[in-house]
Amino acid sequence: MPATPFPALFTPRLRLEPLALADAPAIQVLFPQWEIVRFLAPRVPWPYGPDDAEKFIRDVALPAMARGVAWHWSIRPRSGPDALMGVISLMDDPSAAAPRENRGFWLAPQWQRQGLMTEAVEAVNDYWFLTLGRPVIRTEKAVDNAGSVAISRRMGMRLTGTHRRDFLCGRDIPAQKWEMTRAEWLAWKARNRPA
Repeated sequence: MPATPFPALFTPRLRLEPLALADAPAIQVLFPQWEIVRFLAPRVPWPYGPDDAEKFIRDVALPAMARGVAWHWSIRPRSGPDALMGVISLMDDPSAAAPRENRGFWLAPQWQRQGLMTEAVEAVNDYWFLTLGRPVIRTEKAVDNAGSVAISRRMGMRLTGTHRRDFLCGRDIPAQKWEMTRAEWLAWKARNRPA
Protein backbone atom coordinates (compact mmCIF):
# COMPACT_ATOMS: atom_id res chain seq x y z
CA MET A 1 0.00 0.00 0.00
CA PRO A 2 1.47 3.43 -0.92
CA ALA A 3 2.47 5.94 1.71
CA THR A 4 -0.20 8.43 2.69
CA PRO A 5 -0.14 11.34 0.24
CA PHE A 6 -0.83 14.05 2.77
CA PRO A 7 1.21 15.86 5.40
CA ALA A 8 1.31 16.21 9.14
CA LEU A 9 -0.53 19.34 10.31
CA PHE A 10 0.52 21.61 13.15
CA THR A 11 -1.37 23.92 15.51
CA PRO A 12 0.03 25.93 18.42
CA ARG A 13 -0.33 22.92 20.76
CA LEU A 14 -0.88 19.92 18.49
CA ARG A 15 0.77 17.75 15.89
CA LEU A 16 -1.61 15.85 13.60
CA GLU A 17 0.13 12.84 12.04
CA PRO A 18 -1.37 10.74 9.22
CA LEU A 19 -2.84 7.65 10.87
CA ALA A 20 -0.60 4.58 10.72
CA LEU A 21 -0.91 0.94 11.71
CA ALA A 22 1.59 1.64 14.50
CA ASP A 23 -1.13 3.80 16.15
CA ALA A 24 -3.37 0.77 16.77
CA PRO A 25 -2.07 -0.14 20.27
CA ALA A 26 -2.59 3.39 21.61
CA ILE A 27 -6.04 3.65 20.03
CA GLN A 28 -6.96 0.22 21.41
CA VAL A 29 -6.24 1.51 24.92
CA LEU A 30 -7.88 4.95 24.61
CA PHE A 31 -10.85 4.53 22.29
CA PRO A 32 -13.12 1.91 23.94
CA GLN A 33 -14.63 4.26 26.52
CA TRP A 34 -18.37 4.88 26.58
CA GLU A 35 -17.80 8.64 26.92
CA ILE A 36 -15.97 8.56 23.56
CA VAL A 37 -18.09 6.12 21.57
CA ARG A 38 -21.69 6.66 22.69
CA PHE A 39 -22.49 9.26 20.00
CA LEU A 40 -20.73 7.43 17.17
CA ALA A 41 -22.49 5.55 14.38
CA PRO A 42 -23.58 2.00 15.22
CA ARG A 43 -21.16 0.61 12.61
CA VAL A 44 -18.46 1.07 15.30
CA PRO A 45 -18.13 -2.32 17.00
CA TRP A 46 -19.31 -2.34 20.60
CA PRO A 47 -18.17 -3.90 22.82
CA TYR A 48 -14.82 -3.08 21.23
CA GLY A 49 -12.80 -6.23 20.58
CA PRO A 50 -9.09 -6.63 21.42
CA ASP A 51 -7.96 -6.11 17.80
CA ASP A 52 -10.67 -3.74 16.54
CA ALA A 53 -8.32 -0.72 16.37
CA GLU A 54 -5.90 -2.65 14.18
CA LYS A 55 -8.75 -3.93 11.98
CA PHE A 56 -10.12 -0.40 11.51
CA ILE A 57 -6.75 1.10 10.57
CA ARG A 58 -5.68 -1.82 8.35
CA ASP A 59 -9.01 -2.63 6.65
CA VAL A 60 -10.85 0.73 6.58
CA ALA A 61 -8.68 3.79 7.22
CA LEU A 62 -5.50 2.96 5.30
CA PRO A 63 -7.30 1.71 2.16
CA ALA A 64 -9.53 4.84 2.12
CA MET A 65 -6.46 7.04 2.60
CA ALA A 66 -4.72 5.26 -0.28
CA ARG A 67 -7.77 5.81 -2.52
CA GLY A 68 -7.80 9.52 -1.62
CA VAL A 69 -11.34 9.46 -0.18
CA ALA A 70 -10.43 9.86 3.51
CA TRP A 71 -7.75 11.62 5.52
CA HIS A 72 -7.20 10.37 9.07
CA TRP A 73 -4.78 11.95 11.53
CA SER A 74 -3.73 10.97 15.03
CA ILE A 75 -3.85 13.92 17.42
CA ARG A 76 -0.73 14.39 19.57
CA PRO A 77 0.65 17.14 21.81
CA ARG A 78 3.52 19.03 20.20
CA SER A 79 5.28 18.92 23.56
CA GLY A 80 5.21 15.10 23.59
CA PRO A 81 4.43 13.77 20.12
CA ASP A 82 4.63 10.13 21.20
CA ALA A 83 1.39 10.48 23.19
CA LEU A 84 -1.70 9.82 21.07
CA MET A 85 -4.71 11.83 22.33
CA GLY A 86 -7.35 11.08 19.70
CA VAL A 87 -8.12 10.97 15.99
CA ILE A 88 -9.62 13.44 13.52
CA SER A 89 -10.80 12.50 10.05
CA LEU A 90 -12.04 13.97 6.80
CA MET A 91 -14.16 11.85 4.48
CA ASP A 92 -15.22 12.48 0.89
CA ASP A 93 -16.18 9.17 -0.68
CA PRO A 94 -18.38 9.73 -3.74
CA SER A 95 -19.20 6.02 -3.81
CA ALA A 96 -20.81 6.10 -0.35
CA ALA A 97 -24.53 5.36 -0.55
CA ALA A 98 -25.55 8.38 1.54
CA PRO A 99 -22.58 10.47 2.66
CA ARG A 100 -23.71 12.29 5.76
CA GLU A 101 -20.58 13.89 7.05
CA ASN A 102 -17.17 14.99 5.96
CA ARG A 103 -15.48 15.31 9.34
CA GLY A 104 -15.38 13.24 12.49
CA PHE A 105 -13.22 13.18 15.59
CA TRP A 106 -12.71 11.83 19.06
CA LEU A 107 -10.47 12.89 21.93
CA ALA A 108 -9.64 10.96 25.09
CA PRO A 109 -11.54 12.38 28.10
CA GLN A 110 -8.41 13.57 29.93
CA TRP A 111 -7.65 15.92 26.99
CA GLN A 112 -11.16 17.32 26.58
CA ARG A 113 -12.39 20.80 27.58
CA GLN A 114 -9.04 22.48 26.86
CA GLY A 115 -9.78 23.84 23.37
CA LEU A 116 -7.55 21.22 21.75
CA MET A 117 -10.20 19.83 19.42
CA THR A 118 -11.01 23.35 18.25
CA GLU A 119 -7.35 23.67 17.17
CA ALA A 120 -7.47 20.32 15.39
CA VAL A 121 -10.72 21.19 13.62
CA GLU A 122 -9.31 24.50 12.41
CA ALA A 123 -6.28 22.71 10.93
CA VAL A 124 -8.32 20.07 9.10
CA ASN A 125 -10.88 22.64 7.91
CA ASP A 126 -7.99 24.55 6.33
CA TYR A 127 -6.83 21.31 4.71
CA TRP A 128 -10.35 20.55 3.43
CA PHE A 129 -11.01 23.97 1.95
CA LEU A 130 -7.56 25.33 1.05
CA THR A 131 -5.57 22.20 0.12
CA LEU A 132 -8.29 19.86 -1.16
CA GLY A 133 -10.36 22.73 -2.56
CA ARG A 134 -13.70 21.35 -1.38
CA PRO A 135 -16.64 23.81 -1.56
CA VAL A 136 -18.58 22.73 1.54
CA ILE A 137 -18.11 20.65 4.69
CA ARG A 138 -20.95 18.84 6.45
CA THR A 139 -21.21 17.08 9.77
CA GLU A 140 -23.92 15.29 11.73
CA LYS A 141 -24.11 14.88 15.46
CA ALA A 142 -26.46 13.87 18.23
CA VAL A 143 -28.27 16.84 19.77
CA ASP A 144 -27.03 15.64 23.18
CA ASN A 145 -23.38 15.60 22.06
CA ALA A 146 -22.87 19.01 23.66
CA GLY A 147 -19.09 19.22 23.16
CA SER A 148 -19.28 18.46 19.45
CA VAL A 149 -22.25 20.80 18.94
CA ALA A 150 -20.30 23.58 20.69
CA ILE A 151 -17.32 23.07 18.36
CA SER A 152 -19.53 23.36 15.27
CA ARG A 153 -21.11 26.53 16.62
CA ARG A 154 -17.76 27.99 17.71
CA MET A 155 -16.22 27.29 14.30
CA GLY A 156 -18.98 29.16 12.46
CA MET A 157 -20.95 26.25 11.03
CA ARG A 158 -24.66 26.65 10.31
CA LEU A 159 -27.33 24.31 11.66
CA THR A 160 -29.16 23.18 8.52
CA GLY A 161 -31.60 20.63 9.85
CA THR A 162 -32.66 18.15 12.48
CA HIS A 163 -33.69 14.54 12.11
CA ARG A 164 -33.40 11.27 13.98
CA ARG A 165 -30.79 8.56 13.50
CA ASP A 166 -29.12 5.65 15.24
CA PHE A 167 -26.02 6.02 17.41
CA LEU A 168 -24.27 3.47 19.63
CA CYS A 169 -26.19 4.92 22.58
CA GLY A 170 -29.55 4.08 21.00
CA ARG A 171 -31.91 4.08 18.07
CA ASP A 172 -33.89 7.01 16.68
CA ILE A 173 -31.91 9.67 18.58
CA PRO A 174 -32.42 13.41 17.81
CA ALA A 175 -29.58 14.57 15.55
CA GLN A 176 -28.46 17.75 13.80
CA LYS A 177 -26.93 18.53 10.41
CA TRP A 178 -24.29 21.26 10.27
CA GLU A 179 -22.69 22.86 7.22
CA MET A 180 -20.15 25.47 6.17
CA THR A 181 -19.04 26.72 2.76
CA ARG A 182 -15.52 27.67 1.78
CA ALA A 183 -16.53 31.35 1.68
CA GLU A 184 -17.99 31.08 5.19
CA TRP A 185 -14.80 29.42 6.42
CA LEU A 186 -12.61 32.16 4.98
CA ALA A 187 -14.88 34.81 6.54
CA TRP A 188 -14.69 33.01 9.90
CA LYS A 189 -10.91 32.93 9.69
CA ALA A 190 -10.76 36.64 8.87
CA ARG A 191 -12.96 37.48 11.88
CA ASN A 192 -10.96 35.25 14.21
CA ARG A 193 -7.43 36.13 13.06
CA PRO A 194 -5.26 37.02 16.06
CA ALA A 195 -4.71 40.77 16.39
